Amino acid sequence: MSFRDLRNFTEMMRALGYPRLISMENFRTPNFNLVTEILIWLVKRYEPNIDIPTDVDTESDRIFFIKAVAQFMATKAHIKLNTKHLYLADGYAVKEMLKITSVLYNAMKTKQMATEDVPEEENNKFKFDLGSRVSDLKAARQLASEITTKGASLFELLGKEAELREMRTAAIARPLEINETEKALRAAIKDTLESVEKTKEMLNNVVSDESSLDAKIEKKKQDLERHQKRLQTLQSVRPTFMDEYDKIEEELQKQYEIFVEKFRNLSFLESQLDEYHRLEQERFEEAENTLRIMQHKLKEDEKDLMKSSLKDSDSDLDVPEDEGSDSDLEESRPSKPRPTRNSLMAGRGARFIGNMQGGDSDETDSEIDADEDDEEDEDGEEEESRDLEDDSLELPLSRSNRPSRGGVRPPLLEESDEDF
Repeated sequence: MSFRDLRNFTEMMRALGYPRLISMENFRTPNFNLVTEILIWLVKRYEPNIDIPTDVDTESDRIFFIKAVAQFMATKAHIKLNTKHLYLADGYAVKEMLKITSVLYNAMKTKQMATEDVPEEENNKFKFDLGSRVSDLKAARQLASEITTKGASLFELLGKEAELREMRTAAIARPLEINETEKALRAAIKDTLESVEKTKEMLNNVVSDESSLDAKIEKKKQDLERHQKRLQTLQSVRPTFMDEYDKIEEELQKQYEIFVEKFRNLSFLESQLDEYHRLEQERFEEAENTLRIMQHKLKEDEKDLMKSSLKDSDSDLDVPEDEGSDSDLEESRPSKPRPTRNSLMAGRGARFIGNMQGGDSDETDSEIDADEDDEEDEDGEEEESRDLEDDSLELPLSRSNRPSRGGVRPPLLEESDEDF
């Protein structure tokens, strides 16, 4: 096998109209199924009515198939095929199948050339439809097959002519007996008369059957005419309840129109109600969100205010030191009570102010300062009560903004030797 043979085979099969695409790689390994399909297609292309067994499951079936194809091509197309190469189903099988495809391909090419040589006018003149001649072709094929069978049987009979000649000459030479001839003729006449009688009886039966069928047909015709007349009368007569039926139908149509209108209005109102509920739900959700945001902001502000108030209170508790004072003089001075957080909260901001010098003047000054602080505390309490009534959350702010009383000590007097 050569690459050229494989290429020519695929191209010829494609030109002949094989429905399956054949690749050059299909025959690198044995592929008996593909070879079987191609052989069946080629044989059917050569003789469509051929009957070839297509069963190739077993080894014996494959051998029988290959032999049948080779015998058919040898007898019909005079093409000699190598069965061993076909059975291998590889590149050597392609070489054998190429013999069949080349014959069919050449025939197709010659036909195309013949059609091209004939002028178009002649083609139009002698054109005929093959579809109308399909039955004639089938009859011709059938007669050809019958001729072959008759020829085969004639050949067999001619082979027996030697024996039959002697028997024929003996029968001809034998003298005829009149009595036997008369008996044979009488028997034949009797059989013929019996067959004639049977035929007459059958004819009589046919006549009687025909008369009975005619009577039945006539009766059915009369019944049909009677029923048609009754149908016409029923169609022409108007029933008594038809007027009432028409009125009820009109009323039903009106009621249906009213029902449709009400149903349409009801559906529209339901849709409007659903839309209203949806909007209300959206508004409610928006209000809840705003309230939640406001609460969160208020909580954050409250935390910030609490932190700032705690820082302010811690800063109020810190007492500044007098850096310029003498340590000896401070130790000799009497210690005065310092205001604490509890005292500030309990006294509502009362301050205790003093100095190193004793005397009445200090007491009077402290009393005056206490009175002023009480007045300021009362005013502050009124303002705080008002702020508490307005908003409870502004309480830490008001307290933190109010100046702390008693938290800051007055500056100490300058010390000198003249104080003693």
